[in-house]
Amino acid sequence: MSQMHYTEQPITQTLESNFMPYAMSVIVSRALPEIDGFKPAHRKLLYTMYKMGLLTGARTKSANIVGQTMRLNPHGDAAIYETMVRLTRANGALLMPFVDSKGNFGKVFSRDMAFAAPRYTEAKLDKFCQEVFADIDSDAVDFVDNYDGSMKEPTLLPTTFPNILVSANLGIAVAMACNICGFDLNEVCRAAIEYLKNPDCDLLSVLTAPDFPTGGELIYDRAQMEQIYRTGRGSFKVRAKWHYVQKGNLIEITEIPYTTTIEAIIDKVTELIKAGKIREISDMRDETGLQGLRLTIDLKRGVDPEKLMQKLMKMTPLCDTFSCNFNILIGGTPRVLGVAGILDEWTAWRTECVRRRVHFDLCRKKDKLHLLHGLRKILLDIDRAIQIIRETEEDAEVIPNLMIGFGIDELQAEYIAEIRLRNINKEYILKRLTETDELEAEIKRLEDILGSRDKLRAIIIRELETIIKKYPTSRHTSIVYEHEVEEYDESQSIENYPVHLFLTREGYFKKITPQSLRMSGEHKLKEGDEIRFAFEGQNAAEIVFLTNRCQAYKARLHEFDDAKASALGDFLPQKLGMDEGEAPVFAFLPGDYQGSLVYIFENGKVARVESAVFRTKSNRRKLTGAFSDRSPLTAVFHLTSDAELVLSTGVRALVVNTALLAPKTTRATQGVAVLSLKRGQKVVSAALLEDSGLSNPARYRTRTLPAAGALLRDEDLPQKQLTLE
Repeated sequence: MSQMHYTEQPITQTLESNFMPYAMSVIVSRALPEIDGFKPAHRKLLYTMYKMGLLTGARTKSANIVGQTMRLNPHGDAAIYETMVRLTRANGALLMPFVDSKGNFGKVFSRDMAFAAPRYTEAKLDKFCQEVFADIDSDAVDFVDNYDGSMKEPTLLPTTFPNILVSANLGIAVAMACNICGFDLNEVCRAAIEYLKNPDCDLLSVLTAPDFPTGGELIYDRAQMEQIYRTGRGSFKVRAKWHYVQKGNLIEITEIPYTTTIEAIIDKVTELIKAGKIREISDMRDETGLQGLRLTIDLKRGVDPEKLMQKLMKMTPLCDTFSCNFNILIGGTPRVLGVAGILDEWTAWRTECVRRRVHFDLCRKKDKLHLLHGLRKILLDIDRAIQIIRETEEDAEVIPNLMIGFGIDELQAEYIAEIRLRNINKEYILKRLTETDELEAEIKRLEDILGSRDKLRAIIIRELETIIKKYPTSRHTSIVYEHEVEEYDESQSIENYPVHLFLTREGYFKKITPQSLRMSGEHKLKEGDEIRFAFEGQNAAEIVFLTNRCQAYKARLHEFDDAKASALGDFLPQKLGMDEGEAPVFAFLPGDYQGSLVYIFENGKVARVESAVFRTKSNRRKLTGAFSDRSPLTAVFHLTSDAELVLSTGVRALVVNTALLAPKTTRATQGVAVLSLKRGQKVVSAALLEDSGLSNPARYRTRTLPAAGALLRDEDLPQKQLTLE
């Protein structure tokens, strides 16, 4: 075998030469939209359709469009078709669709409703695309070669409105992303007009809030919205629209958040029903059809639909968050801009588009005027012009002879020579001369526009006002103010009643009602298992489990089903999702978090930690580093007031008052030395004094720490203290 050779190269050089070109290509040429509101894939597709005559012509097969687009976009047909699907009216992903479609293009609100293959569907450009391509042939934007140099394509599309704010856009590049929400077309146009008139205007008063084609209700927080408009970053919530049908005792959901799908909602509700967290629903169906989206929920008798929907809004994607990241390519550079910043960049870019269009029209009119000036010269002697042409022997000499005979240039001579014989009459020529005066006035007007920034912007304003009249729109997503939204309060819906709680050494947990406990016989336990902790509580209370891996798991008692003594109960490692080999060693009810936990370690140290360190906002949460792992744990006590504890090595014992231990606010504190140990000794048990069975506690009591304790007398043996062994 030939020996392989490797060349050493610094990693920085590898990144610069290999990774950076790829990263920049994804950022600049694929994932991020530019100021016209389009990504390169969108732009190439729409321009191809425009060149195919699909703005005014009939629909054609989508497969034909995809094939033609490959001349500009060298990707697989599936990727191009998916791009087109999102732009269609049928898919419903955009507030203002660009593609007029026929056939099945799926739905943006459905994950599983697949679109048909391109050979079965048809499409053309929507008439709204007149606002996208109006200036495309007037030199308003630059054109560049396509990937193989066989044709030209526009670098941007000259949209007459701020499409970047109207069309929603999501893109993931390398080390950056963008997520732009859509806004109502008329509101965006009015906001642009106000901004053109006064850059310091209050945009929120005109551009109320984002809008989505799937509707729903936007929960409006002005401070939050101001932050998004100012910085281009932030988030807001959108919730579903629903109504209660009393006749069938059911709820119909007709609009959902833009960020979710009907399948995701059904999956989450099904998961909650299986977990026993939702018991009010008897059935849930997807009845989406030709009439539009509809999710139907059948309720059990006596269920309050308002409270159920509050619960579902909190626990399912029926209320979802949209995170804004207005990251846009400006001149090839990614920039995160607020709404005002986007309008500023768009107006500057649109002003340049209009200036170029006006300049293009001006040049054309000047060229025509130049030709008519030549026509004016031959008006003085038409017969002479005819004579020059008739007497010229060679065709190639006609133009030079006319130029010499009338003192005109080649272009003017060509124009005159091309006049048809029937047009050599006085009426035709006088009309052309009258047109000369009109052209001169029009040229002066265009030159005045080019010389005035205000006049250029007046054109933009006029075009925006025309769009508002031509395409009247109304909001899809209604606005609900935050103070009007009633949040779901879980504690109010939980049935509260006394319960007895039992935790076994093997990690089985039972919650039993007093009535059930009275009627039951002995506890059913696995062979060799035993009950380690037994205490009473209320069904709505919170519980904390400590494990042998120094972790804590929080839960609420109502999440556990009521059991019987004859059942094994819930296996906590599985129920709470503990790590492999992890098992609970202690449990307590924190209540109002006013008490403290006392940890006794084998090395003779004791830690007293405030219960408040376990307070969290979530109902169930895994807390790592719940207590110190420097020494094995012998026992734990949850105390609401100071008490006396008995620590024993099996030979010696010590009675210590917890008042001598200062409470700490750090969960993983190692504690302070309490029982002085000789070599080879460890704390093997600990108990509350009243449970210890000591006949003479005074013998073992101390006022200073650490202490060696006292030798156990015969009457105090054997020990009955609580241990974790």
